[in-house]
This record gives sequence, structure tokens and C-alpha cells, in this order.
Amino acid sequence: MGRGRVQLKRIENKINRQVTFSKRRSGLLKKAHEISVLCDAEVALIVFSTKGKLFEYSTDSCSMERILERYERYSYAERQLVETATETNASWTLEHEKLKARIEVLQRNQRHFMGEDLDNLSFKELQSVEHQIDSALKHIRTKKNQLMYESISELQKKDKALQEQNNQLAKKVKEKEKEIAQQTQKEQQSHTSVDSSTIQPPPMQPLNLRGNRGEDETTPMQHRSNTLLPAWLLPHMNE
Repeated sequence: MGRGRVQLKRIENKINRQVTFSKRRSGLLKKAHEISVLCDAEVALIVFSTKGKLFEYSTDSCSMERILERYERYSYAERQLVETATETNASWTLEHEKLKARIEVLQRNQRHFMGEDLDNLSFKELQSVEHQIDSALKHIRTKKNQLMYESISELQKKDKALQEQNNQLAKKVKEKEKEIAQQTQKEQQSHTSVDSSTIQPPPMQPLNLRGNRGEDETTPMQHRSNTLLPAWLLPHMNE
């Protein structure tokens, strides 16, 4: 039969306890040396016996203090992180409680403003709620009137700008109509001058004093002389 598992507990027998301490101490120092050599690790081992005797091991003969300083540095940094984390958690916990209480107050006030949960309020508390609502309404009306005035002012500015734009467009339309009228008038005048230059009056026909006799036309001088003679001499003058 194999040896059973040894129960870990304090050895009551003083001699057995001392013998076990010596054996386990030697084995522990041996293991520390092996891990430092095999794994190239920095190892520092400190053991105090029951009587207060010190047993130690370090990787190098002068590396115990350096390892202890390194240990202190790391342990201090770790403690700082733990303390910072603890303080941060405590701060966040306190802040959470404050925010939670603030939210509850705001929710309760909101219900009061909506006219809910008013049974537990006293007369003064109801007056305070009423005063807060009146003050809020005044601020709301003031802001609403301000926005209305700003909107009206903006619309007036837009209306003025549109009127100016309309006036400018009307002015341009009148100028364009005036230009078209002047151009049309010039074209009509040019057509009239061309027509008057191409149309000539018919030639003047001489006055035939002899009627239908078929004779030659008289000259103006002859016509003038004939008109001065008596009528009974006219046939003899033509012979």
C-alpha cells in the first residue's frame, strides 16, 4: 500500500516539527536555486524559524537588497493602484448616490408640476409649486414673444427685399418697353422714307383746247395768245 496523503496541519511534537522544518527548508532552498538557474529568474527567499533564526537565499550574493527594493517598488505601485481604484470606486459610488437622489427629486417635482402626487404636500409646498409654475410660464411667454418678434422682423426684412427686387424688375421692364417703342418708331420712319422716295407723281398732261379735232397740241405761248384774240379770229389764225 502506498503512503497516504499527509494532512497539512501544525505538528504538535516539537522535535518532529524541528526535523520537518530542517528538511523542508533545505528542499525549499534547493528548489529556489533550481528555478533561478533553469529559468534565469531573480529569486529571493527569506525564512524565519520558530525561534526567529533567519535563513535566506538570493540569486546573487548581493542581489537580495536589489530584489527587495524592486519588490517594494512594485508593491508600492500596486498599493497605489489599489488605493486609487478604491478611492475612485468610492467617489463614483458617492456620485452615483447623489445623482440618484437628484433624479428622484426632479422626477417628484415633475409629477408635482403635472398636477400629480399632490396629496402629501402642505399648503406652503403647494404655494411654492404654484409660484414655480407661474414663474416658468412667464419665462415661456417671454421667450415665445421674443421668437415671434424676431420672426416678424425677419419677414419684414424679406418683404422689403422682395419689394425692392420687384421695383427693380418693374424699372427694367419699363426701360425695355421704351427701347422697343423707340426701335419700332425708327423702323416705321425708315419704311415711310423709303415709300416716299419710290412713289413719283404722274406727268402733267397739256390742255387740249381744240377738243376732239385730232390736231397738234398748242404750246403754252400759243394758248396764251389765243386767249387774248377774239373768238371770231381763232379759226383764221389756225389756217
